[in-house]
Amino acid sequence: MNQKNKDPLHGITLAMILAFLVEKYGWEELDSKVRINCFSVNPSIKSSLTFLRKTPWARKKVEDLYLETISKK
Repeated sequence: MNQKNKDPLHGITLAMILAFLVEKYGWEELDSKVRINCFSVNPSIKSSLTFLRKTPWARKKVEDLYLETISKK
């Protein structure tokens, strides 16, 4: 009766998602894909994580971009 979790983000942290996207796209392209100031004004993983953890709509956009990106692999 073991059922696998169907959530594609299960076990993946926001930090892992952000690091993957920054490595894949870089800050400038990431900012063009998801228009969030924390990606354009002095971007850093730490400041972006702080913002994304407090802002559900922004986190959703980043998670959606991640899912879209990995589905293209």
